[in-house]
Amino acid sequence: MALTKEQIAQRIAKELKDGYYVNLGIGIPTLVANYIPKGVNVVLQSENGLLGMGPFPLEGEEDPDLINAGKQTITTIAGSAFFDSAMSFGMIRAGKVDLTVLGAMEVSERGDIANWKIPGKMVKGMGGAMDLVASAKNIIVAMMHTNPKGESKLLPNCVLPLTGVGCVKKIVSDLAVLDVTPEGFRLLERAPGVSVQEIRSKTLGKLIAADDIPEMKFEG
Repeated sequence: MALTKEQIAQRIAKELKDGYYVNLGIGIPTLVANYIPKGVNVVLQSENGLLGMGPFPLEGEEDPDLINAGKQTITTIAGSAFFDSAMSFGMIRAGKVDLTVLGAMEVSERGDIANWKIPGKMVKGMGGAMDLVASAKNIIVAMMHTNPKGESKLLPNCVLPLTGVGCVKKIVSDLAVLDVTPEGFRLLERAPGVSVQEIRSKTLGKLIAADDIPEMKFEG
């Protein structure tokens, strides 16, 4: 079975390392805040001006003054700091963010990412994505493997306008975990019950897969 959005976030959370400063993009990436492993201390950064985001609030405990860059209500943790977006982007552009988790419309086999615009459709702007992909030390993409039409989003070349070039290191989709290498997408893990053949059939970019690819493991 393909992963849910929550399971994608849960798998990405396993990539967090103690001491990391992490930026979570709009959409699936924001869910990662709910699955930070026990014993791993990370500081979540939001480009609208916050260090120290916690998990999403429980229903009825929301504070409308506490929001992330996607305008979702959030919680804070002990030691959280608030500041303006100019300082936030100063942190990003100075390379202080260890890991950025972003959603994507398309990723190329060379690690190019398109995630900000579809030609002919109105957009509010590029947001912070272009700063993040240019400055973060590591970029993981959280995405669906195919679009609503069933077409692959992992391509030889992106068709949509690029956000960044050669910047994506790893992809966690609803079907698989893949590293982006000079040779193409390297399959590391597959969703429970999903075959390598299915992943290959839904990946237009070059896919490198060993004979025995393990399934992802989830607690509970």
